[in-house]
Amino acid sequence: MTEKLSEETRGPLLQPLLEAGWEMVEDRDALKKTFVFDNFVEAFGWMTKVAIWAEKWDHHPEWHNVYKTVDVVLSTHDVDGLSALDAKLARKMDGLAE
Repeated sequence: MTEKLSEETRGPLLQPLLEAGWEMVEDRDALKKTFVFDNFVEAFGWMTKVAIWAEKWDHHPEWHNVYKTVDVVLSTHDVDGLSALDAKLARKMDGLAE
């Protein structure tokens, strides 16, 4: 079962993500980031790669795509906040975007 991040684990898991451009969502225990690609095909290709990992881990992002821009919000609905799965998926998204 997935658990909400404790105060002890939040810093070590979230700080590297915040340094990599992720931000906390105001009024919600969630992370957000905007990814901008060269064109729609690259954005959609990245989303497809992320979708495969999200399905494998049974943890799906909230996202919105317009042309070459993808806005992402990560939160674990089962725990009403951030979990280790959110940090894991954020790291994967960053890696796939490089």
